[in-house]
Amino acid sequence: MSTSPENPTQMRHARIAGFVYLLLIVLFMGGQFLIGHITGTGSFAERTVNITGALPLYRTALVLQFLASVFTVLLAYSLYMVLKSVDEATARLAMYFRLGEAFGGLTAFVTFAALALRTDPKFAQALGAGQVEALVDLAGRADFASFNIGIVFFSFGSTLFYRVFLKTSYLPRALSAFGMFASALTFVIAAISLVMPEWGNAVQVGWLPIFIAEIATGVWLLARGARPAVTALAA
Repeated sequence: MSTSPENPTQMRHARIAGFVYLLLIVLFMGGQFLIGHITGTGSFAERTVNITGALPLYRTALVLQFLASVFTVLLAYSLYMVLKSVDEATARLAMYFRLGEAFGGLTAFVTFAALALRTDPKFAQALGAGQVEALVDLAGRADFASFNIGIVFFSFGSTLFYRVFLKTSYLPRALSAFGMFASALTFVIAAISLVMPEWGNAVQVGWLPIFIAEIATGVWLLARGARPAVTALAA
């Protein structure tokens, strides 16, 4: 069976996309782990003491999560470069949605502002401990809303990218289909979290499919690039 020659640009961007898929998981989950580990449990005052005692590491965790938004831009562009020859209109729309997700990272100033309120004594002296706690809580709610709004953009963009992959043999068809399902599921999780935030913890298990899909996609693209399956078998 004859196959079209590999496109060096597609191969390069596919491997970049594969690497960034995996990098984003490390950045986001690493940031989440550090934040949870440092903050711990207990009262607002007790958690503040924990954060103050590890302030540089806590700031590092916030920067890791911000960098995940920055690298999302690179992922969106790389996926577009891989798939634009397959379905340019859909790939471009998917890129725009993923860029919308990335712009959610601009709200990182909210988390840094909340950190300053929490750890700088001058705010407690000027506002009072009760008001500082209320403002930090408000900042946390804003960050929660921003995250889930970003996930809505992610869901549409990721679903569309996997839809275009389904038209190719760059990924196994089962993985492309599973990626579409997992991406669409994140919209349900985000919508539930925004409408009924008290159910947020109950739907967290729904994140597992997209983590599996993105890890598998990242490994596949990093290892094989944009090589059609028939070409890989013929090589």
